[in-house]
Amino acid sequence: MDEGGTRIRRRVSVLKRNRPSLASISAAPPEAELQPGDEEEEEENMGTESRRRKTASVQPLEHYDSEEDMFGDYDSFPENSLLAQVDDLEQKYNQLPEQGEHAVDFATGDLCSESSRSKHDLISASSCTGSEIDEHTRTQRGHEDVPVEPGYDLLYDVPSSQTLYFKKLQNSSSNDMEDQPAKERDGKSSSHKTGDKELTNNYTEHLQQNDEFSSPVRTSPDMSRRKSIKDHLKSAMAGNARAQTPVFSRSKQLKETVLSEEINVAKKTIESSSDDIGPFYSLPSKVRDLYVQLKGIEKLYEWQHTCLTLNCVQERKNLIYSLPTSGGKTLVAEILMLQELLCRRKDVLMILPYVAIVQEKISGLSSFGIELGFFVEEYAGSKGRYPPTKRREKKSLYIATIEKAHSLVNSLIETERISSLGLVVVDELHMIGEGTRGAVLEMTLAKVLYTSRTTQIIGMSATLSNVEDLQKFLQAEYYTSQFRPVELKEYLKINDTIYEVDSKAENGMTFSRLLNYKYSDTLKRMDPDHLLALVTEVIPSYSCLVFCPSKKNCENVAEMLCRFLNKEYLKHREKEKYELIQNLKNVNGGKLCPVLKHTIPLGVAYHHSGLTSEERKLLEEAYSSSTLCLFTCTSTLATGVNLPARRVILRAPYIAQEFLKRNQYKQMVGRAGRAGIDTVGESILILQEKDKEQVVELISRPLENCYSHLVQEFTKGIHTLFLSLIGLKIATTLGDIHRFMNGTFFGVQQKILLKGKSLWEITVESLRYLTEKGLLQKDTICTSEEDLQDNFHITKLGRATFKGTIDLAYCDTLYRDLKKGLEGLVLESLLHLVYLTTPYDLAFQCVPDWMIYFRQFSHLSPAEQNVAALLGVSESYIGKKASCQAIRKMVDKDIVNRLYLAFALHTLIKETNIWSVSEKFNMPRGYIQNLLMGAASFSSCVLHFCEELEEFWVYRALLAELTKKLTYCVKAELIPLMEVTGILESRAKQLYNAGYRSLMHLASADPDILIRTIDHLSRRQAKQIISSAKMLLREKADALQEEVEELLRVPSDFPGFGTSSFEKA
Repeated sequence: MDEGGTRIRRRVSVLKRNRPSLASISAAPPEAELQPGDEEEEEENMGTESRRRKTASVQPLEHYDSEEDMFGDYDSFPENSLLAQVDDLEQKYNQLPEQGEHAVDFATGDLCSESSRSKHDLISASSCTGSEIDEHTRTQRGHEDVPVEPGYDLLYDVPSSQTLYFKKLQNSSSNDMEDQPAKERDGKSSSHKTGDKELTNNYTEHLQQNDEFSSPVRTSPDMSRRKSIKDHLKSAMAGNARAQTPVFSRSKQLKETVLSEEINVAKKTIESSSDDIGPFYSLPSKVRDLYVQLKGIEKLYEWQHTCLTLNCVQERKNLIYSLPTSGGKTLVAEILMLQELLCRRKDVLMILPYVAIVQEKISGLSSFGIELGFFVEEYAGSKGRYPPTKRREKKSLYIATIEKAHSLVNSLIETERISSLGLVVVDELHMIGEGTRGAVLEMTLAKVLYTSRTTQIIGMSATLSNVEDLQKFLQAEYYTSQFRPVELKEYLKINDTIYEVDSKAENGMTFSRLLNYKYSDTLKRMDPDHLLALVTEVIPSYSCLVFCPSKKNCENVAEMLCRFLNKEYLKHREKEKYELIQNLKNVNGGKLCPVLKHTIPLGVAYHHSGLTSEERKLLEEAYSSSTLCLFTCTSTLATGVNLPARRVILRAPYIAQEFLKRNQYKQMVGRAGRAGIDTVGESILILQEKDKEQVVELISRPLENCYSHLVQEFTKGIHTLFLSLIGLKIATTLGDIHRFMNGTFFGVQQKILLKGKSLWEITVESLRYLTEKGLLQKDTICTSEEDLQDNFHITKLGRATFKGTIDLAYCDTLYRDLKKGLEGLVLESLLHLVYLTTPYDLAFQCVPDWMIYFRQFSHLSPAEQNVAALLGVSESYIGKKASCQAIRKMVDKDIVNRLYLAFALHTLIKETNIWSVSEKFNMPRGYIQNLLMGAASFSSCVLHFCEELEEFWVYRALLAELTKKLTYCVKAELIPLMEVTGILESRAKQLYNAGYRSLMHLASADPDILIRTIDHLSRRQAKQIISSAKMLLREKADALQEEVEELLRVPSDFPGFGTSSFEKA
């Protein structure tokens, strides 16, 4: 009995000694620094108060049984703690003579001594692997056996959970005890073979076994007495801790501890006035390592260092900075965003001009989010949650288009969470002066400035002129530099002569050289501008961009060049070009553009909005990897994704029929010169003698000023602004609204922009218009005996329009269409719903092909014919239009055009193949895809519109499903994969066929296996897909966790909330 008791006592002691505390895990020194005598020294200091024996150094276990008493060292609690008081009472109670109890305890120890040792060895095998088990065994053998005093309760120090465990062993049969050594051997052997996965299974089975035997043990009267208040508390706490116990390796814990400590240090550095910039501009050294690892950036440019250490940046003042294209502006913004996310623990909004750039940035920053512990959320197209998920722990980086950023800021203001937004970064700030999108951007920034004094705004651009106005509007400092990592040389070509742009010369240019290229008579007729001579000077060894005035001209130039290029170009990267053609066929269901089929083998392709997003992505990747060496493109490439070139050629000083602006010229020539690859970049503008005077003025004049479009864009500008101000209760009186307007970009420029009317008059007129339209109501309030004040509040229709971000020009039309739809909504087909979500602005621009229209009309099902009849469009009307007959009965042209686009969308949803729909409707495939994206976005807007109007409740569920169909337009099983940024339909099909059928599969994928499994997938792409999947999965899991905690949280208004349990008793 004594021997068995000693064994039990020894194992409990070893477990307690091996148990690491939270403090020791987070601050444990390296193994080399641990001295053998450290533990002995610590135990000597504990004196006789502790019942533990001195031991040699014991290696701490990385994994330990959750049934172990994690609170066994209760004597380390403060003396005035609840557990300490309970323990004192229990000690006094146990001092009473109870010989019978001790006898039972000794018997228990004798019965279970051998079994406990075998069982515990099995548990130890499931907690340790390999050498750790051997080391643990050697350490146990080093202990001396200490005799147990007679009458001592052997299970006194054993935690309640282990007491139950020993009771279970006591009830087990002798056969089980005989079989135990064999099981132990099997358990140890399997632990060495199977690794962590099976260890976890053993661990889970052990927990389940304990739970099964817990009930009969509690029936023992002896155990009922032993189950003191302290044991109940400890058991409950152990159970809570056991519910979800993440298992981390020691190295990972140490890394996370170091990162957390560096973030805390960086946070203190930022909050202090010290000039110390920390390991990496007040950020942890891990950020610097990630930039080296993921982007190959080892050192910042001098201007970047200067900008990041500016006093205004340290003091968190608003900042505008301007540099030439390719100067490295984005890196500065990223570092400032990381400071805000990691050190100041605030959310960040990054505003980008186009969906493609948003998706590119999402892919690039997802890896940083996973490594550094923040979320990266996409707000583009129909993606984005309003309001965003509220998180208490990790912060979010919202990457949004201009329109989505406006909706996001509105939702944060409405939920009173705008102060959680610590930083707003605006790329291409000059777009504030460009039409409708500029007006939306101005509204967004004005609201942030007005509602949050703690939110910092950073704006950057390569083409800013009237910076003073922007500084005044944003209350910002300004920094500029002319730095370029690669020197840019600008040239002009007139006939056969090339001139270099020289600001010091009298006419702005100096002679450079004559073109020396032999042209045949045929070639002269086909290529009068000598494009072939200019491009063959750089390709295929270097890359070249040729900007063309129109989309059709891009294709013509590409074909013309390939017709005369030397056939030797076919051999350059022949294998990669073949793979590119196969990939293009895969994404298009076996189809390939005839122009691309001819040009790609020679390393040439065109790039414009007529391509689908899948095609653009493949071509851009091929160009970046030098598989393609020449792009003929439109001006949109200059403001899109970053695709630099050794030489940039401007085919003509025109965009469509309009003469080139200085800003546009600078954007295009700025693409010349690739940092780290080229030593110089060249731009050549081809011009005719008739345009020489205008071009000389173009290259010498300053950049164009940007002006507010808030008032010019009435329905999408000032009217929308006033509706949202009143709906969000930012300003509800005439005086407050006028005061807000004075703080806008338009308010700063009102002296320049207003002619004949004052800002007050425009404000009054706009409010009157909204009131007459039924979107606002005006109440006159008497503020004093003489003063009357007009107070405005939003109507139900106004709120629906504002929440749905519906253009005010169409809001009443949309309401009528939805109202009429309720009278006879056709649900046998999706056509009726698709028509209701077809964008109005695209319908106004549409010119139907009447023969195709009639052909499609004749194939309608009876249900779809009912839809056309409800809308007032008859087959006879379409037939007469197709045959050019006179029509007496007038039909609404906008409805007819909108139904035509609805036919195209409905066909696309059924067939999910853009190429076939493009051929059926004789529309460019890029236009069909843009129509689909516009319909998905508008469907989301209509859904939010209907959510605010009770009468349209029937549309809510219908539109939610339709929005998803329009967003992805693929089979249902591919939708989970396409939620990941950067995965398009063709890639989703590849992944699905390879067995990756869910978000969890992608998040758990191995890059090496993914590359071998999926055709034509680079390592960079594989890593981006996995990172984006992990980010999205964590985001969803965190949102669910937040929802669970919110549901389980006791309401603050719950009766008696905050009253202690003792007071209730």
